[in-house]
Amino acid sequence: MPQNKRWMIKVPASTANLGPGFDSIGLALNLYLTLDVEKSDQWEFVSSNQELTDLPNGEQHFIAKTALGVAEKYGKVLSPFKVKLESEIPLARGLGSSASAIVAGIELVDLGLGLGLSKEDKLLLATELEGHPDNVGASIYGGLVVGCYQNQEVDMLSFANLPFEAVVAIPQEILLTKDSRGVLPKDFSRAEAIAASSTANLLVAALVSKNWELAGKMMERDRFHQPYRRPLIPFYEDVEQEAKKNGAFGTALSGAGPSVICFAEKGKGEKLAQVLQQSFSNMTVKLLQVDYQGSFAAEESSQIEGACMK
Repeated sequence: MPQNKRWMIKVPASTANLGPGFDSIGLALNLYLTLDVEKSDQWEFVSSNQELTDLPNGEQHFIAKTALGVAEKYGKVLSPFKVKLESEIPLARGLGSSASAIVAGIELVDLGLGLGLSKEDKLLLATELEGHPDNVGASIYGGLVVGCYQNQEVDMLSFANLPFEAVVAIPQEILLTKDSRGVLPKDFSRAEAIAASSTANLLVAALVSKNWELAGKMMERDRFHQPYRRPLIPFYEDVEQEAKKNGAFGTALSGAGPSVICFAEKGKGEKLAQVLQQSFSNMTVKLLQVDYQGSFAAEESSQIEGACMK
């Protein structure tokens, strides 16, 4: 990248699991992590977001460490960047903040070294770092993604044009994924595994066939993680009940929590968001749409709106 060039990297937020789709189903949402990058003599991250300025800076910044690690993997040296960093994605609230940062780091090293990475390359790199493909896959591909990570390979499908909206209730409290994972059982019996996986299979079929009532039913029947995490989210049932009374066809923990995400058919989300904000004034309630573009990098001087580098 020439010294005087400035580029923007934009990565959408994501929610994952959607109930029973544990570590395999993700959905991209229209909250964004945005990087304004240019070559520099040293690594530096600046932001107007106080939550982001409290993070380690320089080479110790998570995005820099991700980019440098990928460069090393390819046997190359990545020159430093100055990065203006802004994010609409709250940290540690179950909306894929760490996944978006991983994807941003991969986009940055691809940009800086001209690696020419395909989406499939980016997905595998991100999955290796994240440990599962749902959040990173949604952030890279956009839309609803269903993925599988086995034997150092990732297979994934992405679905677009799904006519539903998401309303997310975001509490002030954070919940680290490692803490939320700590309450999960290490093993399932064969019978439990069959029941849990069949629920997830039917959830996917219901979503792609637009059978919203059945999709919501399967979200509630999750057996992989929500029964164990609900005690960590004391307001979950209250949000779920209020949402169902006001147009939501389904409710689930967003990722590992603590945010609760509610799904409604197109056109019903605005009223749902208003009611939830009134009922839970101590939370931030957002009406969100599905992002279908996924991550991209574009030259800032480009006149093409949303132009993709790759």
